[in-house]
Amino acid sequence: MKLTYFQQVPYRHLPPDFETRYESVVTTPYHALVKPELVVSDFRDALDECMYAARAGFDGLAITEHAQSSYDMAPNPDLLESALAYATEVEGLKTAIYPVGRSLGKTREPLRVAEEQAMLDCMSNGRLVCGFPVGLPYDANVNNGVPPAETRARFDENLDLVLRAWTAREPFPFNGRFSQFGSVNLWPRPVQPMPPVWITGIGNPKTMEFCLSRGFGFNYFGWFGSKLTGRRIFDRFASIAEQLGKESNPFQIGFMQSIAVAETDSLAEELYGPHIEYFFRKALGSIPLTRLMLPGGMDIKGLEFVLRDPADFGLYMKMRTATFRELVDAGCVICGSPKTVRDQLIELAREFRIGNLHAMLQFGSLPTELTRKNIDLFASEVLPSLRPIWADEFDHYWWPERLGGAVRKSGARQMEVA
Repeated sequence: MKLTYFQQVPYRHLPPDFETRYESVVTTPYHALVKPELVVSDFRDALDECMYAARAGFDGLAITEHAQSSYDMAPNPDLLESALAYATEVEGLKTAIYPVGRSLGKTREPLRVAEEQAMLDCMSNGRLVCGFPVGLPYDANVNNGVPPAETRARFDENLDLVLRAWTAREPFPFNGRFSQFGSVNLWPRPVQPMPPVWITGIGNPKTMEFCLSRGFGFNYFGWFGSKLTGRRIFDRFASIAEQLGKESNPFQIGFMQSIAVAETDSLAEELYGPHIEYFFRKALGSIPLTRLMLPGGMDIKGLEFVLRDPADFGLYMKMRTATFRELVDAGCVICGSPKTVRDQLIELAREFRIGNLHAMLQFGSLPTELTRKNIDLFASEVLPSLRPIWADEFDHYWWPERLGGAVRKSGARQMEVA
């Protein structure tokens, strides 16, 4: 199993009554809530925590992308990852550089994305892993003005352009629906012949089918409660793989889980409980459903799934008032002693056939000192027991070759360039 450290850049100092007065995206008042010096420290802490995790032995550093958001102030993860690419290369840390969220459904500059990520691969000397979500409705459509019905089509076109720009041997013209270029000829190109590509989804069967058909990795985030949604999501992925005649390889699946580790279960609740409630109430729980589902933003097959059974969203509708115990019981967070956390993660990985775990060890208001404690205990007491899972059973085609990723006999790591 590959273990990545998953980082957001939250504003860690929101008022206690925030969730009763505001939403966490789009309209959140900035100047009334923010002290600039605390924003500065939050960015510094986030980068320091990533480097701390790299030195602790994590396999990758995953950073997400959210714009006009109080729970994640990283509108472009490539900026943060560039600092980490340089710093880890200088220190000789063999850690994947993983911008897990570079939304292609919202961008109007797809070549800029291709160029930035090619730079990251060069700066890290071939350690880039690429994460391309379609784009959240509040961000792609409300913040960036992309019509909801265009989001998926724009994503498909932009992804094909990015992949072709990385691999083409000669300059080529591109005449797409949304972008037109007389000559595409990137400088630089990635060091890897093809960096691993991952797509993040919320359970839409079309996204799963897309990943399996094209050979991409599939990421799912467990914020809605792994005990409520995990079985249905991962069974669905396995079913679609079987229908397509594709190998069921756990390394093609990535899963993000919020995790809190202390010496004992009771101490973990005491230390982390308030910060866990802060995150789920003031961050995810304060995103109105109208910001996550807009007319035209989901294909008919995905919409049928949601309308038939909205359980894919797990505890989401209750997050704004959820208690620590409710969040733990739903699997939104795994919290406890090293043994408690280790046993639950091993069971989760084996039951759902997960080969890549994105460990979210900083969340909400969690201060950097306590984040480092969480990283230390996870890295020393939990991670060693997870790493051997699947290692002798499957090849990992969705990871940089420099870091132990496998290459298919054909020489193509994965994916088909359309």
